[in-house]
Amino acid sequence: MSRALAKLELAFRAEVGARLFTVLAWLPSRRVLHRVHTSHPEQYPVGGEKSVQVAAGWLRQCVEEGKPFLGADRKAVREVFIDHVVIDRLGCGAVINLPVPAGGRVVGVINLLDAEGVYDEDSVRRAEKLAPAAAPALEALVRKLEGASRCC
Repeated sequence: MSRALAKLELAFRAEVGARLFTVLAWLPSRRVLHRVHTSHPEQYPVGGEKSVQVAAGWLRQCVEEGKPFLGADRKAVREVFIDHVVIDRLGCGAVINLPVPAGGRVVGVINLLDAEGVYDEDSVRRAEKLAPAAAPALEALVRKLEGASRCC
């Protein structure tokens, strides 16, 4: 786990709050999101991958258009995430997904989850200010992971 991402988690928790915090690197060659940081390694281990088949609209919004996603309630979480049962068990019913841009493309997504109703548009604005700080670590991880997938 990157020290930079661990420090960033603390900043997000202080500014916006989160029961569950994960960072996923976008690997375009395989069209998957690869988990590189997590606050809950038992439920969401580093190295785990999410297929982008979860919700096409979500992929378009976050990864292709680089726009954040706000799911303010359990209904929104259920509609987008296949793992909504685990999310609910952790006491989470709201999510903010923040694309991390670098070099004109999205290199990853930061995921903040908390109790239903905790997040709103103001939460998204505050979180968006912190997201660019993840770019250097994510760019390096994407280069490493994409290189590894090509070589073997």
